Amino acid sequence: MFPVQLKTTEEPTKLDIVIEDALSSMEGISPYTEEYAKTVDQLSKLYKFKEQTAPKRVSPEKMAEIAGNLAGILLVLNYERLGNIVTSKAFGLVTRLGK
Repeated sequence: MFPVQLKTTEEPTKLDIVIEDALSSMEGISPYTEEYAKTVDQLSKLYKFKEQTAPKRVSPEKMAEIAGNLAGILLVLNYERLGNIVTSKAFGLVTRLGK
């Protein structure tokens, strides 16, 4: 069917607004001036700060690994609940598959 596109409608933070202001102020400055060099230096500091304050996201590979481990554990637990006994080696196998 149609591909699903996730839209992120995040409002810009104050830091994003400051970065945009610095970028827009650079438009009228010659790249060979001292003012341009200072603005570039400030922008690099702002981007480093933004990188440090950005929330850390879990990679899709890690999420798939976690989901696989949980599915394996749930399968073993469901098998035990049905009355079949599983030795402790089964849980060792589940954790080894995720590494």
